[in-house]
Amino acid sequence: MENGGAHAAGHSAAAVEIYPLSRYYFGAKDAFPDKDENPLDRIQRLKSNFASHGLRTCVLGVLLVELFRHPHVLVLQVKNCFFKLPGGRLRPGEQDVDGLKRKLSRMLSLEDCAINDNWQIGECVGMWWRSEFETLPFPYPPPNSRRPKECTKVFLVRLPVSRQFVVPRHLKLLAVPLYQIHDNSEVYGPIISGIPHLLSKFSFNIIDDD
Repeated sequence: MENGGAHAAGHSAAAVEIYPLSRYYFGAKDAFPDKDENPLDRIQRLKSNFASHGLRTCVLGVLLVELFRHPHVLVLQVKNCFFKLPGGRLRPGEQDVDGLKRKLSRMLSLEDCAINDNWQIGECVGMWWRSEFETLPFPYPPPNSRRPKECTKVFLVRLPVSRQFVVPRHLKLLAVPLYQIHDNSEVYGPIISGIPHLLSKFSFNIIDDD
């Protein structure tokens, strides 16, 4: 077991155990049907849902693995185009942890049900807000908007020593190193590129295969 050197000064920091990518198994399942034909349809759907239910709350998971002695984040690539963290919108009245477990199972498990799926949802490490559905999210409530349209909560998900990930065929699950996403919002967007900052308070224990 190796303690993360980047956090040597913070002995009181919470420790996160990270296991090698080789301990995880990857498969595929049927793709999800598209809800929208184009981006304009999606914006219209979000506006309609906001009119009916108010603030849209999303929950996302940060899943860490080790590769080449460095922490990597598991991210989903959509249509070889943009990247996102696994997760999604909460149902009305649904609790954060329950909703994230449901979304992780839908995106990453063979069965779309979180029962007995043993997702270990940890700390909420960040929150992001949108003033409008067309705008980029910010890590604070928008000062010029009395009614923000969306709140996104980012949770650390602690992976077990091994598990199988089964991903819809229209998505790719990629392991991306922290140094590659750091401050790289042009490629990964503001939420994913901000993950290294969000994780700076943690110490990493990389578990060897030896």
